[in-house]
Amino acid sequence: MQENTSGQEYMLLDFAQRLERHREERRAVHLHLSRLKPQNRRDHHLRIAVNTLEDFVRSYEGQIFTLGSADVVFVCKGVRLAQLDDIVMRMRYMFSEDPLSSADPDEDGHGRFATLYNIESQYDGFLDLCKNLYNEEQIRQRRLQQIATQSGDDLPTDTRRPLSPQQLGRLEEVLERADLSSVLRRQAVCAFGKGRNDPPKPMFRELFVSVVDLATTVLPDVDLAANRWLFQHLTQTLDRRVLKMLARAEDTSLHSQISVNLNVHTLLSQEFLEFDSSLRMGSRGTLVVELQMIDILADYSNYLFARDFAREKGYRVCLDGITPDTLFYVDRHQMGVDLIKLASSPVFDTVDENDPRLQEVGEEIARVGKGRVILSRVDNENMIRNGMKLGITLFQGRQVDQILQRGSRSWGPAVGQGRLTRS
Repeated sequence: MQENTSGQEYMLLDFAQRLERHREERRAVHLHLSRLKPQNRRDHHLRIAVNTLEDFVRSYEGQIFTLGSADVVFVCKGVRLAQLDDIVMRMRYMFSEDPLSSADPDEDGHGRFATLYNIESQYDGFLDLCKNLYNEEQIRQRRLQQIATQSGDDLPTDTRRPLSPQQLGRLEEVLERADLSSVLRRQAVCAFGKGRNDPPKPMFRELFVSVVDLATTVLPDVDLAANRWLFQHLTQTLDRRVLKMLARAEDTSLHSQISVNLNVHTLLSQEFLEFDSSLRMGSRGTLVVELQMIDILADYSNYLFARDFAREKGYRVCLDGITPDTLFYVDRHQMGVDLIKLASSPVFDTVDENDPRLQEVGEEIARVGKGRVILSRVDNENMIRNGMKLGITLFQGRQVDQILQRGSRSWGPAVGQGRLTRS
């Protein structure tokens, strides 16, 4: 999004006037995004919408104009009406949580969501639209100026301030300039076969910043995770820095077979769009975006928007932060995620294969999909064996790291071999 959108209305009007002699095969679409509810037309929503349109519009010699009202107008050449309908339907799907995107049986075409123009036959109507949009923006700018003058400020200000103690502020300043490569870690998520001699196969590697090492390096006397909301704010800064590193990385292997744990807000940020544009063709399908359950519940409507954007791009989405106690409340299909990362707990370390707690967890794993669960924080082979008995095939944790480091083809008793007994 540009800081000064008022110039967009002028540029649109100028463009429309120049089209008078070049109307052939041109069509325009006016997306009425200003009619969305305020919570669905924040800057990141509009940024994602425009980013989704860019490739389509560019392929038809077109231009996009993002207006101060939040409306979007784009013009294409040589595009068929059916293709325009398809791209508008994609936009409606992105904003499917808003009533504006719902179809009204009494309305033609795309109703209040969008207006389509055939510039060859409707040029005068399109030109009038551009004039009206320009005039409306001038009026809006004058009103904003009056508000600023009355308040004694040059611009209206947002009085909201994030919870940012002095230490956190200084730390974020350091992180903006710091080389994080020394605290960047990778941990494999591996598939385990049923046979004793089947070595674990790395499926992808989670890329993350070691908060423990970061704290030791910059603030050794501070527990960065002690305050959950301050830590949440800090992770957003870390997300942006990691994405910038990946976008600029010369080693393109960093762009495939990895997972990154991001905040929902980060997934809708400019940094993520820049990272996305740096990827090679076809590599998005090898990337997993991990989202924390607590972050999702903090703003579920934003999550739905971010999830649809990520899946539209081809990323897989993993729900992180799930425990055996909370798995009962997870509906993987309704949440629209591809994977669930289940944190291991003492229930997986039992030596009683008939432990009722383990059986209850097994029923929930079967419900969400055995092949869709990653058992994380695996600290011993007993957890792997119990997980495999419940049908889990994907594992992550220190024990998995040790097995990989040993390089041994045999890691322990195969499923069905060796019997677990009470201690």
